[in-house]
Amino acid sequence: MGIQRRLRILHTESSCGWGGQEIRILNEAAGFIGRGHQVELVCAPQAEIYEAAVARSIPVHTLPIVKKRLSGLWAVRQWLVDHQERFDLINAHSSTDSWLFALANASLPKPLPMVRTRHVSTAVNPSWSTRWLYQSATQHIVTTGERLRQYLASQNGFVLERMTSVPTGIDPSLFQPLEKHVCRQKLGLPEDDFLLGIVATLRSWKGHVYLFEALASLQANCPDCRLIVVGDGPHELKLRQKLGELGIEERVIFVGRQSNVAEWLNAFDLFCLPSYGEEGVPQSILQAMACALPVVSTPIGSISEAVLDGQTGVLVPARDSVCLADAIQTLYVDPLKRRAMGLAGLIHFKSTFSFTQMLDKMEQVFYQVLDENENDYGR
Repeated sequence: MGIQRRLRILHTESSCGWGGQEIRILNEAAGFIGRGHQVELVCAPQAEIYEAAVARSIPVHTLPIVKKRLSGLWAVRQWLVDHQERFDLINAHSSTDSWLFALANASLPKPLPMVRTRHVSTAVNPSWSTRWLYQSATQHIVTTGERLRQYLASQNGFVLERMTSVPTGIDPSLFQPLEKHVCRQKLGLPEDDFLLGIVATLRSWKGHVYLFEALASLQANCPDCRLIVVGDGPHELKLRQKLGELGIEERVIFVGRQSNVAEWLNAFDLFCLPSYGEEGVPQSILQAMACALPVVSTPIGSISEAVLDGQTGVLVPARDSVCLADAIQTLYVDPLKRRAMGLAGLIHFKSTFSFTQMLDKMEQVFYQVLDENENDYGR
């Protein structure tokens, strides 16, 4: 898709943590800069995304936007007064930055159009103030899955035509099938074991506990099955304690956050993400599919748009370690089914979740919002 005109985009993110949302913001920003657009980011000084943006040469500014405070609102307004002319629109990503920038922006003589990206599946407060934020202060809502878009329409009454589903795109040059034995040798992993893998920030709703319980129940039927946990996060100590309670410490390997995720994925036989909340379409699932891995997950958020049950993987009820164990064992004993699902997942990924498609769709949203804004001011 050729560039229509140069966009000048301001991304805002109040989260101080690290996960798929922050990664998408940076990847999208870098992709747009690569297409010739101007992109800048505002975040909190202590946010992990700040250092990551600097490392990727993405222009980034810091403001006190971690909490909804008058001091933060004033700082945002002053910053917008000084810098508003540099941007065409604002793309907000979390609740706090959305509120601070929406209120500050609304107080300007000529507010910038705002786009809100909803990355997760949590319910949106039905209050009048939240409706103002989403339907008046914000010109368009982007969701990371179609089910999220339909949910906001049915549960909150948001106008469908003012929302667009744009799944997170994965770069196939970074995530692609590699030789399993080569990856295992490089990473020092056992070559003959059956390796389950999970790539996720160590948060409660990612469902690690249920995966541990499933693994514990499989000791007799899947004796060579081991789990590789990629990622770090606030629940690591609790998860390690859970392993002790289950007596499976020797069967689980924590490797922390990794930069070479594709190699870890290609070392696995099966990818599992038993999330029970807070999901759009998790990037780790798409990355696994790009590496031709079969996936076991749950129908939370828009996961079912990626994991086609019985085709690219298996979906099990959330918080159900028994069904999770059954799905793992079914695929453990059937390498042909695993291979078929992995290949089907790779095909589905290429047709639906490419990085180029994400950038194209986001460009279309931004151009549409700007055109509508110009028409409104022209009346």
